[in-house]
Parts: sequence; structure tokens; C-alpha cells
Amino acid sequence: MLKIYNTLTRKKEEFVPLEAGKVKMYVCGPTVYNYIHIGNARSTVAFDTVRRYLEFRDYEVNFVSNFTDVDDKIIKAAKELSITAPEVADKFISAFYEDTSALGVEKATSNPRVMENMPDIIQFIEALIEKGYAYESAGDIYYRTRKFKNYGKLSNKTIDELEIGASNRLESSENERKEDPIDFALWKSAKADEISWESPWGQGRPGWHIECSVMATKYLGDTIDIHGGGQDLEFPHHENEIAQSEAKTGHPFANYWMHNGFVTIGAEDEKMSKSLGNFVLVHDMIKEVDPQILRFFMATTHYRRPIAYSGTAIEEARVNLAKLKTAYENLHYRLSDSVLELPTDPSFFDKLTTIKEQFIVEMDDDFNAANGITVVYELAKMMNIYSEQKEVSKAVVEAMLGMLKELLTVFGIILEEETQLLDAHIEALLLERTEARAAKNFARSDEIRDLLKNEGIIIDDTPQGARWRRG
Repeated sequence: MLKIYNTLTRKKEEFVPLEAGKVKMYVCGPTVYNYIHIGNARSTVAFDTVRRYLEFRDYEVNFVSNFTDVDDKIIKAAKELSITAPEVADKFISAFYEDTSALGVEKATSNPRVMENMPDIIQFIEALIEKGYAYESAGDIYYRTRKFKNYGKLSNKTIDELEIGASNRLESSENERKEDPIDFALWKSAKADEISWESPWGQGRPGWHIECSVMATKYLGDTIDIHGGGQDLEFPHHENEIAQSEAKTGHPFANYWMHNGFVTIGAEDEKMSKSLGNFVLVHDMIKEVDPQILRFFMATTHYRRPIAYSGTAIEEARVNLAKLKTAYENLHYRLSDSVLELPTDPSFFDKLTTIKEQFIVEMDDDFNAANGITVVYELAKMMNIYSEQKEVSKAVVEAMLGMLKELLTVFGIILEEETQLLDAHIEALLLERTEARAAKNFARSDEIRDLLKNEGIIIDDTPQGARWRRG
């Protein structure tokens, strides 16, 4: 039974989708004014892993994640780069796809953009005005926050707390345009030389919160199964989405709210963010670190827990992933001498069934990836032991290999057999080493091992002979 920790209720709940076998899932995407950093990627990877597990459990997932391509930060970047705001958005949307693809992230079912949905945004705001939930003031449109009952239910905040925070946060000129300090903008009147659209209230552009309400309901319906995003979006962004959406439709907006933890950095475990200037760009990192290692680092921690980013943590992820890959490669090597007719001990298949069942038990507990990967390590241990046997069954080898590939795919790790061609120089060294070992010239054998290591080729001596892999 799959259970999800629901931020709205502050407890784990059995997952019951609106429609059996199908999941409607919306995750807030990036504001595309720069390359994504590891903190941004953590949310993308976390919900890609959730999606992959739902698909592993045979759900059909309609996964929608937006691009915020109209924003103050994008306008500022456009001025700095001397290009248009749409050109900034196009540049960094392409970069997002490139970087997340390297991290093994599947493309969403749909990635709607604000600029492509402007008529829907305007119609949504008009509906809120007609219902009395929004009002115009000097060309801006604001949402009447107090009118929405139970505002603050997601973030567990009271109106009084919000009023104090809003009064301290906003400029007095904006407060003067509002009926109430806690009201928030749905539409902003255009400033000189800024991108804008014609509306019933004059030239302007949408506020940040309205876009997700519009795109989630447009592409998935008035009520969705799962809404996700980073913890920093819980308030005010997601709180405002609920207020907007439920005021317009009269229906619950999302049945399950999921929020991933931050990536922290430094001795003080400070949240990684562009505003603090302590971020590491994925675009740069994947040039230095195998993207699968970064994926493994992020995907194997429980999504609600913070991740402490450090060189030590990346190295630990590298070592653990290498162990799994080695277990796969060692057993795959045995396919060449596996015996098709070898009587198969049924206990091996029973053990594999037990491993898969235990994996599901752990992952069904709010997508507990840390416990899930521990089960995968047990499978790798079993594979290592079996690969050392004098004779191996082809059926057992294939079943084990298939199981490891299937479970690691949930974490976005795709295992492939070593198929790269070696150049003639390295082939010659491998042959010479084989001959040296046969002649018991172990000094030369060790010397060649070191030479190959310098070439990025790791030699593993097994009872079935030497095999190589790229280090």
C-alpha cells in the first residue's frame, strides 16, 4: 500500500488516485533566467524519481511541470545580456533540458510556458474578479486573501501572522494600492520598456502565483492527485495557488501536497540558493563529475530530507554506484560461460521475489529512497556471491541482471553493458598481460595493470579470467 506524506494534513496517507491506475501530477518548474544549480536539480530529480516509482508500480502518470518564462529576473537578465526576455527564456529552457537529460530526468508529459497561456491567465483572473475574489487598483489586480476561508491551511499560518509579515515585507506604495496588506498580485501593470500583454486592465503581465493555478487546472483538471515542489514554495506560492484555484473552481485543488528538502552547503548547512550566492551550477558540474553520480547522490536520499552537498558526499555516491555497476558487470561477464541446461535452484528466484517485495515495501513508505537503495545493495551482494560460483545458470544470471536494472531505473540509473571499442594500443597491452600471467611473469602483469589504469582501464581478475572496465 503506497502512502504519501501530505503536507496539507501533516501525516502519511494511503494514496488513492482520482482515477484508478492513473495519476495527475503537477510540479512547479524553474524560472528560466539562468542555468539550474544543484538545489534546483534536487527538486527535479526528486519528483522524477517519484514519477518513475509510480510508473514502476504500473500507474499511468500525466506529469506536468511549467516553465516560468515571464519574471522580473528574466527581464533583468535580458537587459544584462542585451537580448529579449523570450530569448533569455528560450536559451535557459534549452539548457534545462540539456542538463536534466544528463541527469537522467524523463521529459514531462507537458512543459507549459506562461507566454503560451496568456489568454487563459487573463480569463482565470476575470473569473476571480467576477466572484469577488479579486479587484483592480491602478492597473494592478490583487487577490482578496481574507475572503478565502482557511487561507494558510497548507503552511499552517494564521492571518495575523501573515499580516505582520506582509506589512514588513512590502513597500508602502504597494500597500497603498491594496485593500489589505496580505493581498497578493495576480496582474501587474506594465512598466516602461518591459515585456507586456494587452488585458482588460491595460498593458501588463501576470503575477507569479497565478500561472501555476492556470496551467495545473488547464492541463490536468480542477482537482489533481499530486502537487509537488520545494519546501520554499509551500508559502506563499502553493498557499496562493490553493486560494486562487479553489476560489475559481469550487473544488479541492490537489489531494496530496509533496515538498522536497533543500540542498545545503558549507559547515553551517546553509540552504543553497542563487540569492545567497552559494550555488553550484549543474551545467558546470556535469563537465567534471559523471552525471549519473550526481543523479545517484540526489535520488537515493529521502525526498523530504535535506541533502548536504560536499566533495565527500559526491565521492561516497561515486563509490556506492561503482559497487553496483561492478556487481552488474561481473555477473554479466558470466553470461559467456553460463549453462543453459544447468538445474536451477528455485531458492534463487524466491530470493529475487523477496527482494522485489521488500523494495516495494520500503518505497511504498512515502518513496523512502534511502531504504529502497539499501535493498538494492543486498541484491548486489547476492549477485557478487553468485558470480563467484564455478558454474552459473543462464536463467539465474539473466534474472538477477534484469532485477538490478529494473530497480536502479527507479532511481534514474540506467545500466549498460561495456561496449566501447578499445584502441589497438590498449588491446595489445591486454593481450600481453594475459600472456604474462600465463607465463607467471607477475611483475610484468602488475606493470601492465598500472599502465592500463593510467589509460582509464581497470582490470578485474576473476576465477573466470581477467575482465576490463573503464574507471
